[in-house]
Amino acid sequence: MRLSTTSFNEGQAIPGDFAFCIAHPEHHVCLGKNHNPQLSWSDVPEGTRSFALLCHDPDVPSKGDDVNQANRTVPAALPRVDFFHWVLVDLPADLREIRNGEFSNDVTPRGKPGPAALHGARQGINSYTDWFAGDGDMRGDYFGYDGPCPPWNDEILHRYVFTLFALDIDKLPVNGTFDGLQVRAAMQGRILAQASVLGTYSLNPNVPA
Repeated sequence: MRLSTTSFNEGQAIPGDFAFCIAHPEHHVCLGKNHNPQLSWSDVPEGTRSFALLCHDPDVPSKGDDVNQANRTVPAALPRVDFFHWVLVDLPADLREIRNGEFSNDVTPRGKPGPAALHGARQGINSYTDWFAGDGDMRGDYFGYDGPCPPWNDEILHRYVFTLFALDIDKLPVNGTFDGLQVRAAMQGRILAQASVLGTYSLNPNVPA
């Protein structure tokens, strides 16, 4: 199976149109357009009954002590963890493209609704749900796609991995409000093929894109 995108070049910087936050010269960051990128796929294996899509950043700091703190940096040596930006399941087997901005075209404070989504699919919550849990203005269930917003003082370039999974099941056995880890677990033994595209992003002007 092959996965591709016209929204950014493989292994290169993701444009700000697809980010939750973009750089700002006075305030470090401001909100971006938060469009989901275009994705298309081909060479789907026989027996595919649905697709699932995950986007995750494997480079998120495991501790938040230095995150976005003036006169401090998030050191490159700090252990990193996964942060899910998009959790989408039950995409129909005959679908071959997600259009630019089809599932997300802005930042929605407190999160987009879900789990029902376009094409009869379901979307899970992304990791902004946990990130904003203590923020009175932003907390909520963040369903669907919300793009990059890495710490503006992080020493490393963050990677964003979009992975499409061809599954041998019509409806993935996850219910209610589900997340990326639950989807990964539920897909075990059901994956016929998978393919990924990777983009990078940084809000730190001292980190080469």
